[in-house]
Amino acid sequence: MELARRLTLPDAVAIGLGSMIGAGVFSVWGPAVEVAGSGLLAALAIAAIVAFCNATSSAQLAAVHPVSGGTYAYARAEIGPWWGFIAGWCFVIGKIASCAAMALTFAAYAAPKGWQVPVAIVAVAALATVNCFGVTRTALLTRILVISSLLGLAIVVAAGFNVAPSASPAPLPDLTAYGVLQGAGLVFFAFAGYARIATMGEEVVDPARTIPRAIVLALSGAVIVYALIAVVVLLTLGADATSSTAPLAAVVDDAGWSALAPVVRIAASAASLGALLALLTGIGRTTLAMARESDLPKYLATAHPRWQVPRRAEIAIALIVIVIVLFADLRNAIGFSSFGVLLYYLIANAAAFRQSGAARRYPRALQVLGVLGCLVLVNTLPILASLIGTGVVVLGVVYRRLRLRVAS
Repeated sequence: MELARRLTLPDAVAIGLGSMIGAGVFSVWGPAVEVAGSGLLAALAIAAIVAFCNATSSAQLAAVHPVSGGTYAYARAEIGPWWGFIAGWCFVIGKIASCAAMALTFAAYAAPKGWQVPVAIVAVAALATVNCFGVTRTALLTRILVISSLLGLAIVVAAGFNVAPSASPAPLPDLTAYGVLQGAGLVFFAFAGYARIATMGEEVVDPARTIPRAIVLALSGAVIVYALIAVVVLLTLGADATSSTAPLAAVVDDAGWSALAPVVRIAASAASLGALLALLTGIGRTTLAMARESDLPKYLATAHPRWQVPRRAEIAIALIVIVIVLFADLRNAIGFSSFGVLLYYLIANAAAFRQSGAARRYPRALQVLGVLGCLVLVNTLPILASLIGTGVVVLGVVYRRLRLRVAS
């Protein structure tokens, strides 16, 4: 059964913004300042350039292949089934780890100590239920969460630019090239959400026109928001951002606007929920596409007859995320997620590079730059995360080879 085309341009932009303006913008600045120091804005610029290259590749591919699955479907068509499988596998495992990280981040802001894990589990179950009852409900809820997040960020920016002139931020760590690249890798984790639009290509109205515009609009909006927040953090907190688990709440406190700090915490919770909702939606569509090609169990390859969403896939993913929330280490989950996401976009750039003629919307130089950027950022990740990521990718390849051998 085909999925229904119900998402308009505003819906798609909201889903993209909900994926990017999530927990990352409220929590990434401490670790990023710690490694990048005074080079934070340079790290942000590098991450934005790599994200833009990846976004244009995704947009170019989605315009020609308006189906669910994102780079899994694109790489199968442009390069071959094996490359498509690796891209889809990296996306699913990386984004499942991201879901756990988003749920735990939400709980850290919204729940008292000792209740974080139960609250994170409830959040995953509730949002998976929303997804199971139709994509238009998902888009509406995402739009509400994005507006709440932007309200909180507007308070942070206003507070940051109203700090007393006599206030002086703590001196920043020394700038190093490797530290800037590490910072770019961390900030990129917060950016990586625009492809959620492409993975829903089978549900977007006029996908050849809507998807490219939505991806570029959502990414541009996120870059503007992130740049404003980065400047505020540097001017207000400086190196003190490295010791704060909630740096944007600290900005409001330092500005003397402590009464509004709860609003920022609520916005952070809303942002985490928005990112989690969009992540669950995107993984469900990629899982559906992979199951249709037998790269995942065929049981997952069905859409609900009434609500026209991949309900079985949504439920299976939610259960896996809940298990990870029960046992996961947040830092390793983020590193592992970044590994999978960067490999996913590397393959997206390679697939877009193969396109020619009327399908080509952007110069090949952007795809080359995207591949190089992904390779560089992957090599800034912690060694343990890279080793675990490599092992899981190899495990997926072995699974598919065995399945093909059994089928033959």
